[in-house]
Amino acid sequence: MDYCVAITGIGVRAPGGIGTNAFWELLTSGRTATRTISFFDPSPFRSRVAAECDFDARAEGFTPKELRRMDRAAQLGVAAAREALADSGLGGGGLDPADVSVTVGSAVGCTMGLEQEYSTVSDGGRQWLVDHTYAVPHLYGHFVPSSLAAEVAWAVAAEGPVSVVSTGCTSGLDAIGHACGLLREGAGKVAVAGATDAPISPITVACFDAIKATTARNDDPEHASRPFDRSRDGFVLGEGSAFFVLEPLEDARRRGAHVYATIRGFASRSNAYHMTGLRPDGREMAEAITAALGQARLRPDDIDYVNAHGSGTRQNDRHETAAVKRSLGAHAFDVPVSSIKSMIGHSLGAIGAIEIAACALAIEHDVIPPTANLEEPDPDCDLDYVPKTAREQRTDAVLTVGSGFGGFQSAMVLAAPGAAAR
Repeated sequence: MDYCVAITGIGVRAPGGIGTNAFWELLTSGRTATRTISFFDPSPFRSRVAAECDFDARAEGFTPKELRRMDRAAQLGVAAAREALADSGLGGGGLDPADVSVTVGSAVGCTMGLEQEYSTVSDGGRQWLVDHTYAVPHLYGHFVPSSLAAEVAWAVAAEGPVSVVSTGCTSGLDAIGHACGLLREGAGKVAVAGATDAPISPITVACFDAIKATTARNDDPEHASRPFDRSRDGFVLGEGSAFFVLEPLEDARRRGAHVYATIRGFASRSNAYHMTGLRPDGREMAEAITAALGQARLRPDDIDYVNAHGSGTRQNDRHETAAVKRSLGAHAFDVPVSSIKSMIGHSLGAIGAIEIAACALAIEHDVIPPTANLEEPDPDCDLDYVPKTAREQRTDAVLTVGSGFGGFQSAMVLAAPGAAAR
């Protein structure tokens, strides 16, 4: 099955800078955007660091009505989608709205809006019986994740299929995969697809504190996210959004569009095992990788770079290392592997889409982002993790993977336009 969809527009709102160019500059410089939480007083919590976006919705042109209606996750998503549409050259009209679909991935939906409104109606949690009249009139929109997709659809004037994908930390990857499937089936000519999450709130921090999944390295926020390092002690919570304009490759070429990369294969598996546990052999992720490679008609040794899930938890890093070895064989020891979560944290459902943006830009520029803060690799993580410094290298084919609570394992293969198996 030929599965080739072109990425013709990219929009990113991520920690460390606003827009796709700032995002790429941060990654290639190896700088980190992790810091002490500023959105609320983090002192009561075990983990007090995060990767926050310096995002000013008013400066981005959101109206007072939109700010009243939209959760921060929706604002980040709409801003990224607008950038992607403008970047694609399709933002000036001429598209039949019925030919445009929207797919949005999100793990936790409108968390910040829901928590803020609960705090308001309950007087900071002091009242058990709450008065709903103190809430904003759009509280229901915060409650249903479909509001995120609706906001993006309105922003890009899409009247085709509109959907939400929520599969934990693979939501971004899975949303892009779903959008590609819609195009392949003929459900529209253009897809605006991506993911958004803004989870840096007391309830989210408390939840991850309870299972000790996040780092306690509070005295050194810039170096707290340490995937594959012996001293890592959990991930750094983040936020952000990335969106793409996707279209069939032939359509993109016909209109003379700039193509960053093509999406050649996508597959997903579930371990049906445990909500947070991962088997050490990495079998399910390896099966997703193998299926995505088969769909892309590429061999393991065609892969030039692996964008790792690389969350910085011992269980995930070792599981993922085993999966790469199992699926790529001997080539696993030759191919560069890195985790951008070392620089921008883990934005839950959004991160898979943000990592796809990093992969497309790696193909565009032939540069591999590094794994920041990697000082002393875990002996069980013995691959080439590109420590600290970006690497210039021909990058025609890239594998990106994700792992999510609930046992979700996803893999996607991207390639340079016209790239073939070597």
